[in-house]
Amino acid sequence: MQPGGEFDMGALLQQAQQMQQAVLEAQEQIAAAEVAGEAGGGLVRVTIKATGEVLSLQIDPKVVDPEDVDTLQDLVVGALNDAMSRAQQLAAEKFGPLAGGGGIPGLPGLG
Repeated sequence: MQPGGEFDMGALLQQAQQMQQAVLEAQEQIAAAEVAGEAGGGLVRVTIKATGEVLSLQIDPKVVDPEDVDTLQDLVVGALNDAMSRAQQLAAEKFGPLAGGGGIPGLPGLG
């Protein structure tokens, strides 16, 4: 509010535009980010885009056992889940400053 109790709509709109730009920049950074995950102490490694697209999967030949496909499947799932968890953490870090304090009062997660 300005002195005299007047509401400054221009300042509010400017703040909203700045926040929108910051959110767009964070979204672009997250979309471009690559995140690695692993399981079995690095025996299975996966790289994904933070958007969830799988880019690569590396399997150490030591875990390829035709008699034990279940373990390999579990390791692949574990590596993917690890990478997705890291992608979510990256998103939380990028959006964290935008989601709390100093935001627009009354908007969920923004103030």
